Amino acid sequence: MKKLFASLIFLVSFSAIADPQLGTDFSQTTQVIPTENPSKIEVTELFWYGCPHCYHMDPELSVWVKKLPSDVYFKRVPGIPRPDWVPMAKAYYALEALGITEKLHSKLFDAIHKDRVLRPDDERGAIEWVIKTSGLDRKKVEEAFNSFSTNTKLNRATQIFQASGATGVPTLIIDGKFITSSTMAGGNEAALKVADYIIDNVRKDKASKK
Repeated sequence: MKKLFASLIFLVSFSAIADPQLGTDFSQTTQVIPTENPSKIEVTELFWYGCPHCYHMDPELSVWVKKLPSDVYFKRVPGIPRPDWVPMAKAYYALEALGITEKLHSKLFDAIHKDRVLRPDDERGAIEWVIKTSGLDRKKVEEAFNSFSTNTKLNRATQIFQASGATGVPTLIIDGKFITSSTMAGGNEAALKVADYIIDNVRKDKASKK
């Protein structure tokens, strides 16, 4: 009986130690970021097409996103901590406006990191790449890069990055209140597990307030 009790104590202690730790594996956002749908749990990836870590995480993240439960939704926001990240942020919002994000998202990563035919700070190069790869009209693509809507989203993305308290990418923001990353959690797989942990606790908190 004593051995069983000791074993249970060990398992409880191990479980407590194994849980992700606030301040180490994840942290609170600097400011609470309003979500698009408060009735569900929002997961936002802050990323940059020029980031090799984002490039390597993208396939794992895509698989994880497909398995998210119905009360969780995912979106991407380009990270904009400095001016030379703006061209790729504009590229993302242009793809979104043109309705070709899913078609070209991974290909744009490849163009920079695998094929090395595009520099992430080269807006003109990005425009030419989108025209060539998508086959769309030049005027339509250029308008998507420089539209009022794209500029509005760039400003919002800059605000979100600052409000999150992120220091780099890729960073995951959960429900506008918590952030984690591969750096904080200790790897891409670990970051996704921490995100699962936060999602589960946010879900419990929402349920307790109903």
